[in-house]
Amino acid sequence: MNLSSSTRSFFLLLATIAILSPLASAIRLIESSSLNPCQDNSSFTATLFNVVFTPDNNTLAFDVVGVSSIQGNVTAELEVIAYGYTALRQTLDPCTMNLEGLCPMNTGQINIQSNINVPNNVISRIPGIAYGVPDLDGLVRIYINDTDTGSTVACVEAMLSNGKTVDQKAVGWTTAAIAGIALCAAAVTSGLGHSNTAAHVAANTLSLFSFFQAQALIGMTAIPLPPIVQSWTQNFQWSMGIIRVGFMQHLCTWYQRSTGGTPSTVLSTLTTTSVEVQKRSLDVVHKLFLRAYDEMTKTKRSNAASTTAQTAKVIIITGIQRVGFRAGIEITNIFLTGLAFFLAFVILTAVAVMLFKGFCDLAVRFRWLKGDRFLDFRNGWKVVLKGILFRLVLIGYPQICVLCLWELTQRDSSAEVVLALFFFISMSACLAWAAFKVIRIAKRSVSMHKNPAYILYSDPSALNKWGFLYVQFRATAYYFILPVLIYILVKAAFIAFSQKSGTTQAIAFVIIEAAFLIGISIFRPWMDKKTNAFNISIAAINFLNVIFLLVFTSIFNQPGIVTGVMGVIFFIINAAFALVLLLMVLIASVYAIASKNPDTRYQPMRDDRGSFIKSQSQLTTELDALGATARGDPKTLYKSRDIDADDDSFSSGSIRRHQNDASGVPLPPSTANSAMAHSYREPPRSPIDPSVPLFPSDGAPRYGQASPYSDNPRIYNAYNDSTRPGSDLPLLNSRSDNSSPAPRGYEYQPYGRSGSAHSNANGGFRQQQNNPSPWQRGAGYES
Repeated sequence: MNLSSSTRSFFLLLATIAILSPLASAIRLIESSSLNPCQDNSSFTATLFNVVFTPDNNTLAFDVVGVSSIQGNVTAELEVIAYGYTALRQTLDPCTMNLEGLCPMNTGQINIQSNINVPNNVISRIPGIAYGVPDLDGLVRIYINDTDTGSTVACVEAMLSNGKTVDQKAVGWTTAAIAGIALCAAAVTSGLGHSNTAAHVAANTLSLFSFFQAQALIGMTAIPLPPIVQSWTQNFQWSMGIIRVGFMQHLCTWYQRSTGGTPSTVLSTLTTTSVEVQKRSLDVVHKLFLRAYDEMTKTKRSNAASTTAQTAKVIIITGIQRVGFRAGIEITNIFLTGLAFFLAFVILTAVAVMLFKGFCDLAVRFRWLKGDRFLDFRNGWKVVLKGILFRLVLIGYPQICVLCLWELTQRDSSAEVVLALFFFISMSACLAWAAFKVIRIAKRSVSMHKNPAYILYSDPSALNKWGFLYVQFRATAYYFILPVLIYILVKAAFIAFSQKSGTTQAIAFVIIEAAFLIGISIFRPWMDKKTNAFNISIAAINFLNVIFLLVFTSIFNQPGIVTGVMGVIFFIINAAFALVLLLMVLIASVYAIASKNPDTRYQPMRDDRGSFIKSQSQLTTELDALGATARGDPKTLYKSRDIDADDDSFSSGSIRRHQNDASGVPLPPSTANSAMAHSYREPPRSPIDPSVPLFPSDGAPRYGQASPYSDNPRIYNAYNDSTRPGSDLPLLNSRSDNSSPAPRGYEYQPYGRSGSAHSNANGGFRQQQNNPSPWQRGAGYES
């Protein structure tokens, strides 16, 4: 048998994979456990079919139980197809092979159990890679022809397997463990005060998690996927909550029956079912065939196409149903299983955070930890917990979108439909509200300080609660979470509502992924170059994957071997890329935990966010204390807030509540008057007044009313070096008796010229705009 050069090259590629694959074993075999009709009105059906071929001992063992309506002598035309290539075509005569029950064939039940010795010349025609490459894409098709008339009276086909697969539990557990370790590393690093490292690790971990979910979504499409692609994407279904736990399946079935639903019985009837994974589209779409007797007619799936061959019933399952079946989950339990695992994940995380808070308090009390360890977390753990819960909602949003929207098309029970609507609407509304709140905070910061990073990062409450939406982006791209949410929602909608049309899904995915890749390549919204490269590379691989999906639909009418080749290439590219991402995230996580100062590994952000992020437990210098007071960040900030106190945040519209800090020290007048100024529709004012000598916006001298600081002999003039001994000395020689820059009881007028504050507000605002302060520098806003 002569093979073309391209075919030989492809089989050489498969041989390399088989050699390098750790899944290969010493036992060589090819087996099949299903036999399904491949033509309408087939005169032969099988209720049991088990065939094993072991080339080492030249034996073909088979056990077949079927029903025949054929009478007389027949011949069989055998075709062996591997990766779309017809590797073998041969005509068999049952009479010359001494097969009882087939020479001649009689109507009724046929039981065949025998061993056949296969000649060496036949074994030599089977490529050796067929025994080693995982997820063999092969099938055997047999046409049974009447000897007298020559017409085809039956057609059956069997899917082939060599016992090797890339669908391994170890892969799923490893990827899940690394993602979990990275999330924990980001949380611990943030608690230790290394905000830059925590932001990088968290951003890369979320991107890695999104890549896992993108892989899982590919497996959920109704596109005819090659078997190696099905198996590879099955490894990531844990990220969508598709995890089988025995007792949960019983609970889901009980809940569905209790709420008026009818559970499916696909898995419970496997003893009378012949199962086949239809790997490619020839005369029918890619599908999973389940053949059973008439009791399966009660299976509740109105959208599953079915045909009847005598007493057998065939159910075609694709997409999400195929994923659930491969995971061992009943079709009607898929939605509840995914939802239950998401809720369990959220609850366990909340409990873990509370336990960690209790452990930290106990460790500090018994002096196992230093008193300043995790102090910010211990003081504001409720706000941190709220931010963590929001982050979990963002992580689980693709999963909830797909499963909830898909449940609306399945309607397993009325209660499940209500649950789907509740979780989809509530989570979408929650994330949308949080995103618009971040945008409002950023716009307020821009109007007051010409820098969105000021309030977004200087207010610990806003950072801990809403930071999950913007810390991974640069300060000026705070809005980019909205395009990301829209991207997730649109993809989920096509997955859920287009389960009957794989071609529609493929075309839509190409458009969506292309638009997303172009958008992020132009705007580059992430925090730095490395993070942008990390996410753009993921988007590029996702776009390449949907190109593969478009080819898998056979829309180009390509030969079957092309589809087989591209399936193998899909696996190689994604496996290598996933390995690189996992190693990068794992190394960054280990370094973040093991290093004493992991922030040295990362350069400061260009948006200067680091200058605004201040730990409330580490204000060690007088300038830090004065800066915190000027920003409105008292040390007891966390203590005056609770988990629901949104109005207590400086990022909200109620700053007037914080004109005094917890100790009664008045804040700078510009901060205290900012809320009042908005009520009179005046331009917003910055908490940092440029006329205060400690925070000059330029080097020009100030005129008008004398500064109150000139009366204090311990504070020197910032613009006259002769007033203080030594130009290199700090502005403060010793600490003032007052905690605030303004003396107690002093009625401060922030505008140097005469006139009311109201009449001079616009002038002060223009002065602030024309003279950028140190807080405004570094974000690209200075003119």
